[in-house]
Amino acid sequence: MTPRMVNFTVNGEERQIVVTPNRSLLDALRAEAGLTGTKKGCDVGECGSCTVIFNGRPVNACLVLAVEAEGAEITTVEGLACSDGRLHPLQECFMRCGAAQCGFCTPGILVAAKALLDENPAPSVDEIRFAIAGNICRCTGYTKIIDAISLAADVAARDAQAEVSR
Repeated sequence: MTPRMVNFTVNGEERQIVVTPNRSLLDALRAEAGLTGTKKGCDVGECGSCTVIFNGRPVNACLVLAVEAEGAEITTVEGLACSDGRLHPLQECFMRCGAAQCGFCTPGILVAAKALLDENPAPSVDEIRFAIAGNICRCTGYTKIIDAISLAADVAARDAQAEVSR
């Protein structure tokens, strides 16, 4: 197969990589782009550990061909942190709530949660459960994960209210 050049934006940075047409976005992000935070779990779209935001929507990167990313805007877990190096509020809340155990599923869940909060800044518990339903965690039982996402939504709402009050 003839390799192809793919141009896309990942975590706000324009990137150009060369991939074969059958290469998954997951493998290209990890190998060619050096973004290893996105985890390779099942490699068949069942576990969600490879979740990235692709043009505003959460997707399993193992199910997307890298060539399909031409012109796309992608956010990986590495892109969640603030430009000044501070953690994203979701990451802070995961730490505060003890929502990560082994950590393997955490990048995919964080990215899925970010996509949810971008679309719905005040989700119900049921909406949070639905949003992360494609992400399997074998360690926590999800309670602390849901608590952390709820807390992040509350923190964001308080921060927005404080900004309006200024």
